[in-house]
Amino acid sequence: MNPGDLIPIFGMITGVLTVGAMSWAAVAIARGPLGQALSRRIGGAHHDGDLAQEVMALREQVEEMQHQLIDAQERLDFTERLLTRGDRADFAGEA
Repeated sequence: MNPGDLIPIFGMITGVLTVGAMSWAAVAIARGPLGQALSRRIGGAHHDGDLAQEVMALREQVEEMQHQLIDAQERLDFTERLLTRGDRADFAGEA
């Protein structure tokens, strides 16, 4: 047998081993947590109730933060007005 005749045989063996390893890895991933999560997502078995409750809680937190921000802005405006008046009074008293 000529050594040049072995190259195609080794090429086929390498191809079969590579495809086998990739197939085994794909099955291992599909049976693992990632595959299970994907199958639940495709099957529609996610918990809409839990998600809806979490979204409502986040909306309430955002609304509360908006109110706090409005209060802080009002206080800042008030402080700026007081500081502006105080500067004018100091200048008027010195002149």
